[in-house]
Amino acid sequence: MTPLRILIVDDEPLARGLIREYLAQHPDLSIVGESEHGLQAVHDITELAPDLIFLDIQMPKLSGLEVLELTGRRSGVIFTTADDQHALKAFDLHAVDYLLKPFSQQRFDDALARARRAVAQVQPEVQNLLADAGQRPARILIRDRNQVHVIAVETIEYVQAQDDYISIHSSGREYLKTQSLAELATQLDPAQFVRVHRSYLLNLQFLQGLERATKDNFVAVLRDGQRIPISRSGYERLGGLIDGR
Repeated sequence: MTPLRILIVDDEPLARGLIREYLAQHPDLSIVGESEHGLQAVHDITELAPDLIFLDIQMPKLSGLEVLELTGRRSGVIFTTADDQHALKAFDLHAVDYLLKPFSQQRFDDALARARRAVAQVQPEVQNLLADAGQRPARILIRDRNQVHVIAVETIEYVQAQDDYISIHSSGREYLKTQSLAELATQLDPAQFVRVHRSYLLNLQFLQGLERATKDNFVAVLRDGQRIPISRSGYERLGGLIDGR
């Protein structure tokens, strides 16, 4: 049987050392890497494709939750943290387990046993943690080669679907992200971001007005003069929100 490939992510050397020590009791496992902060974790998860990640939540540069958002990781994650405030969120993500520091070898082994079973099964597709309806994201992370762009949601003017990507327009720049428009729409506040067309998601804060393009079609005119097509159903959704303001 091929050994499980493990990635350890924690900014504290002692914490990484403890996990190494506990893993040493399981010779059938293989540690493929260690990440000292969130940005490195994004790179390592992408390049190494580990079966199981021991992921700290509170780290500099990027939190563990932001690492998951950026990489799109949806399975094989055990959170490790000194703070229990993210526990419910972690299980909303279908995390394998949540280890609260300090944890014992026995507690670690219990989590590992659960992970073995979970990794052996097909993991269900889960919503991004920040898509939780009770907590809308304040920013979106986009990986561009070796760079990470952090975009404040309030600065997003509109989003356009492009094949397997979405194009996010913010502050005069365009960013590409591997995600569907429908998925992003579920993560953002529906009172602010409206699906005005099958290919467009519009931030009402940047809407200047509506213009009739043809007898049955309208376009949205943004503050910078950009014009976005509006479908009939999009016009109905948009009209309802505008009337309610």
